[in-house]
Amino acid sequence: MAAFAEVNYTADFHCEKNNQQHRTDEITTKRLIIRRGQTFQISVQVDRDECLIDHNNILFTAETGPKPTEPAGTKALFKISSINRRQWSGAIVSSTGTTLVLTVFPPPSAKIGQYTLALLRPIGFQMMRYKLGQFILLFNPWCKEDEVFLDSEEQRNEYVLNEDGIIYNGSCYQITSRSWYFGQFEEDIVDICLKILEKSNKCVSNPAKDYIRRNDPVYISRVVTAMINSADDKGVLTGKWSDPYTGGEYPWAWNGSVAILRQWYKGGLGAVRYGQCWVFAAVACTVLRCLGIPSRVVTNFNSAHDTNGNLTIEEEIDEFGKPRGELTWNFHVWVESWMARNDLKAGYDGWQALDPTPQEKSEGIYCCGPAPVKAIQEGAVEMKYDVPFVFAEVNADVVTWLRFRNGKKTKLSVDTRRVGKCISTKSCNSNYREDITHNYKHREGSQEEREIVNEAQLRNKLEPAQEVQFLVRLKADASVKHGSDIHAFVNISNHSLESRIFNLHLTAQILKYTGQTVKEVMAQRMNKIVVDKNEVKTVPLDIPFRVFCNCLENHQLIKLIAVVADARTNENAMAMRDIIVVRPAVSIKISGNAFLKREMTAEITFQNPLSEPLLDCVFTVEGIGLIDGMLKIRVPEIKANGEIRSEFPFVPYKAGLRKLMVDFDCNRMKDVKGFYNIPVQWC
Repeated sequence: MAAFAEVNYTADFHCEKNNQQHRTDEITTKRLIIRRGQTFQISVQVDRDECLIDHNNILFTAETGPKPTEPAGTKALFKISSINRRQWSGAIVSSTGTTLVLTVFPPPSAKIGQYTLALLRPIGFQMMRYKLGQFILLFNPWCKEDEVFLDSEEQRNEYVLNEDGIIYNGSCYQITSRSWYFGQFEEDIVDICLKILEKSNKCVSNPAKDYIRRNDPVYISRVVTAMINSADDKGVLTGKWSDPYTGGEYPWAWNGSVAILRQWYKGGLGAVRYGQCWVFAAVACTVLRCLGIPSRVVTNFNSAHDTNGNLTIEEEIDEFGKPRGELTWNFHVWVESWMARNDLKAGYDGWQALDPTPQEKSEGIYCCGPAPVKAIQEGAVEMKYDVPFVFAEVNADVVTWLRFRNGKKTKLSVDTRRVGKCISTKSCNSNYREDITHNYKHREGSQEEREIVNEAQLRNKLEPAQEVQFLVRLKADASVKHGSDIHAFVNISNHSLESRIFNLHLTAQILKYTGQTVKEVMAQRMNKIVVDKNEVKTVPLDIPFRVFCNCLENHQLIKLIAVVADARTNENAMAMRDIIVVRPAVSIKISGNAFLKREMTAEITFQNPLSEPLLDCVFTVEGIGLIDGMLKIRVPEIKANGEIRSEFPFVPYKAGLRKLMVDFDCNRMKDVKGFYNIPVQWC
C-alpha cells in the first residue's frame, strides 16, 4: 500500500489550445477557461513507469461549489468511454500506458463556475483521489443546446466578444453618446464576476440552493442585476443622483467597468461610489458578457417611472411656468440579455430587459427582470419578471396639470406619445446607433399600440384636456455649443374669430436627466400681448450663456417652459422645449502604426471654449489592451480661449482593434470625452 501512495498523477490542461477553441484566450492562456456544451482536451500522466494508467479502472470527477453532490448537479462522476451530450463524459484520444490523452465534455446544462477535476483510482477497498487541477466553466452562446445560444456570428462577436461599447444619452431630439470599456476579458474580471455570485444574498443565505441554480441564465441574470447595486446587499455600486459626491468618483467620471469592478474586489467588497443608471447598466453588461450571456446596453428616451402602476405619469406646472415635483426621465439605461425562457410559455425567448439601477423591489430585492422584450411589446403584463414596470417605462401616458396658487388644477394636456422614444443600442460591428423601439412597442398612435396598452388593464380612463382656441409653440435648436447663448421663440397662434390679449410666463430650468429641477436660471413675464384673429405672434427669447453657465449639470439639459393665459377667459396653454448644451471634445492623435509590446506616443489636444481660464484640469486616460489601469494628466490652468497639448507614451499589450479614451474634468465642466480607435498589429 505504501508503494501505491507514492504514485502521483499530473495533468496538462492544454490551456492555450483549449482557450482558443472556447474563445476565452483573450482572458488568459495560463489557466483553463472553457464553455459548456463543448469538448476540451487534457493529458494525464503517471510519474512511475511501472504503474500504467488503466482507463477501464479509473473514474473522473468534476466538482463545483462548497459541498458538491451528484443529486444537486454540482458533482459529476464519469468514466472515459464515449461522449454523451446530455451529461459529463469523456473519451480516449490516445494512450501510451503512462500518458492518457482524453477529451472531456461538460454538458450544456452544467452549472457555471469554478470546478475541480480529479482522478479516482481503486486501490484495494479504497478509492484514491488525485486532484488534477481547476478550471472555470462559462455559458456558451455558440452551443445550440445552451440556453444562451445566439444563432448569429455577427451578434456573438458584438454582444459576447466586444470589449468596447457605446452608451447613448442626451435627449430624443439631440442624442449624444459616450464610449465605454466593458473589459470582460481582462484576466482578473472573471474571478471578480464569480466573487459577485458568491457574495449575493442568495448564495450567502443558502449556498447549496444557489449552486443548484447556476445552470440557469434567468437565475444568474437576476443575481447579477441585484448585485451590481448595493441597495440591499454587498453589491458593487452605490447610486447617487445629486451633489456632493464626496468620498467617491462622480458617476460621469467613469470610462469603463474594469476600474469599478477592481475597486470593489480589492477594496474588501465595499460598494464603489458612485453610479447612475448608465454606469449600473454598463457594469452589469460586463459581468453578463464575461459569464457568457450575450448582452447589450439599451437607452430609453423619455422614460417613465410609474410608481402606482396605472400607466399614467402626472406632471404639474405652476402658473408661472415652474415644475412642481419631478418630470419624466430624459433617458434611462438598462441591459438586454439573450436567453431561452423555459420558465414561460413558448414565444418569449430572445432578448430580455434587465435593470440593475435600484428603483423598485422585485420579489423583495432591488433588481428588475429578465422581462421578455416580446412580452413588453405584446402587453403581456402577467409574465415574469417585472414586465409591468418596463411596459410602463416605454408606454405610460403623461398628463400635465397647471396648478394655481389657490390649489386648483387645470388639465393642460394628455400626451400618449411622449414616453418611450428612440430606444437605442450600439449596432453590430459599427459605431452607429441602432433604433430598437419597434421591439418594445408598435408605432406610436397606431391601432395595435393603443389596443395593447388598453389590454394591459393597467390604465385608468383618461379624460381629455379642455380645448382652447389658441396654440403655443416653443421653437429652438435642440442643442447649443458650450459657451454659446440660447435663442428661442414662442409662437402664440390665435384660432378664434376675435382679437385676444394674452399673458406669458417664460422660465428656463436646469434639469437633471431624471427630471429633477436643479435651478431656475431665467423667469420672464410679459403681459398684454395682443394677437389678432388667425394671427401668429412671435415672442423672441434670448438666454445668455453667463446666466446658466455656473449651473449646468453633467447632462447639461435646459428645459424651457412657456405658459400662456387668456387675460379675459383665463384659458391656459403650455409648451416645453429641451435644449442640450454640447460640450467640446478632446482630440487625440496617434503618430505611426501601433504594434504589440512596442512603445508609441499619443497626443491630447483640448481647446477652452470659454472666455475665462479653466482651473484644476485633469485628463484621465484609459484603454483596455493599451494602458494598464488609468493614467491621470493634471494641468493647473488652461487660459481663456486657450489650447493645451499633452503627450504621453504607452505600450500596447493586446493585439486587435483597441480604443484609447480620454475623460476631461475641470472647475467649469466635467464629463468631456474623446476617443481614438487604434488597430494594434502583431510585431
